[in-house]
Amino acid sequence: MSDTQDNENVELDPTLDFLAGTVAGVSGLVVGFPFDTVKYRFQNPAPNVQYRSTLHALTTITREERLRGLFKGISSPLASAPVLNGLLFATYRFLLKVQVRPDAAADQRQVQREPTLGQIFLAGAGCGLASTLLTTPIELIKTQQQKQQQRLSADGLARVASARTVAAHIFRAGGVRALYRGLSATILRDVGGFGMYFYGYEATLRLFAPLPRAPHAHAHDDPLLAEVEETLAHRSWAGLLLAGGAAGVIGWVATFPFDVLKTRMQAHLPDATTATSAQADSSTWGTARAMYAESGSRVFWRGLAPTLVRAVPVNMAVFGTFEGIVWAFS
Repeated sequence: MSDTQDNENVELDPTLDFLAGTVAGVSGLVVGFPFDTVKYRFQNPAPNVQYRSTLHALTTITREERLRGLFKGISSPLASAPVLNGLLFATYRFLLKVQVRPDAAADQRQVQREPTLGQIFLAGAGCGLASTLLTTPIELIKTQQQKQQQRLSADGLARVASARTVAAHIFRAGGVRALYRGLSATILRDVGGFGMYFYGYEATLRLFAPLPRAPHAHAHDDPLLAEVEETLAHRSWAGLLLAGGAAGVIGWVATFPFDVLKTRMQAHLPDATTATSAQADSSTWGTARAMYAESGSRVFWRGLAPTLVRAVPVNMAVFGTFEGIVWAFS
C-alpha cells in the first residue's frame, strides 16, 4: 500500500481503511485456515502421528476428519480476525500518516513524497503491538480447539467445544490472566512480524515498480482518489499480488520461532491443581529452554513449510482485496 502525499490536503479515510481491511481479513482467513491447522499439527505433533509433508498432512486430515477437520477452530478467529484486520490496516495507515509530515518546500514544488521504509516498519510494528491485546486470547482459544480436534478419531462421537465454552473454561481456571497466556511471545512475533510484513510489501512494490517522483497534475480535486489512481496507474495488479505474497513470506521468516513458542505455550495450559515444580516454570524463557533441551534448535522452525505455503495465497488475497476495495469505493 502506498501512503504517498501530493500536498498537505491528502487525507486517509479511516472508515474505508477499516472496511477494506475487514473484508480482506475474511478472504485471507478462509483461504489460509487449512494451512494454519496443518501448521499447528506440525508444531504440536500427536503421539504416533507423522506427516511427511504439507500435502500429506492436508490429505490425511481430510481423509480421517473430513473437510471440517481443516476448519475446526475457525469460529473464534472468523468472529474477530476480520475486524482485527480492519483495525490493523486502519491503525497502520494512521501511524504512517503521523510520521509523514508535509514538507513545505516539497509542497511548493508539488513533488510527490513517499514515507521511508523505516517509517513503514515503525508503523507496522506499532499496529502489531496494539493488536496483541486482541490476538492473544483469540489465538489461545483457537489453539485449544485445534488441540481438542487432534484428540478425536475420525468417527468419534465427541464434539469439539465451542469458542465460548473454551473461553469460559479458561477464564474460570485462571481469570483474565489465563486468557493472555503467551502474550510476551505474541508481542515478540507481532511487533517484528508486522513491521517486516508492511516493510516487505512496500519494498517489493518499490523494487519492481517505483512511483515516479516527477510532478503530476490530477484531473480532479479529490486527493484520496487522486492518490489511489496514482498508485494503480504505475503499479499493476500483478505487482500488488506479488508484493502481498512476498510480504507474507518475509514477515513469517523474520519471526517464526516466536510463533512456535507462542503455540507451544498456548497448547499446554498449566493446571494449578496438578502442576509440579517442573511444570511451574511456564514463562516464555522457561518454555523456550525446555523446547530447546527436548528437540534442539530445529523445533523453533517446525511447521515453517505449511506456513510459507499458506502465506503466499493468503496475503495475495488480503492485499489484493484491500487495494481493490479502496480503489472501488474511492
